[in-house]
Amino acid sequence: MAPAAIALEYLPILLFLGVGIAFALAFVGLPLLLSRVTGTHQPYRDKLAEYESGFPAFASARGKFDVRFYLVSILFIIFDLEVAFLFPWAVSLEHMGPELKFAWASMMVFLLVLTVGFVYEWKKGALEWE
Repeated sequence: MAPAAIALEYLPILLFLGVGIAFALAFVGLPLLLSRVTGTHQPYRDKLAEYESGFPAFASARGKFDVRFYLVSILFIIFDLEVAFLFPWAVSLEHMGPELKFAWASMMVFLLVLTVGFVYEWKKGALEWE
């Protein structure tokens, strides 16, 4: 095969990469440029406030913090993993054949582990928010 023919095979990949980079630059750069031009880039105290964890961004690392944020993240991971693994497993269950019993037992062990994590969260009070 000629080198030009080989290069033509990579053309769709290069075009896809170029379009992706162009979109990324446009979606990141245009809002920044427009906010500077229109004068809407005016940070104030409410815009700079903490919004995810509730902790000051540049506080001491030795300060006390509430562990409930980590418990909520564990709870999210429990349900996210359950959906991510349970749906493909259920779809492919009819194609298991002789491995059906092993697949069923494996999923039951997986769900048991997730249930233990959920019960732990419940006992720790992560579902009760003030």
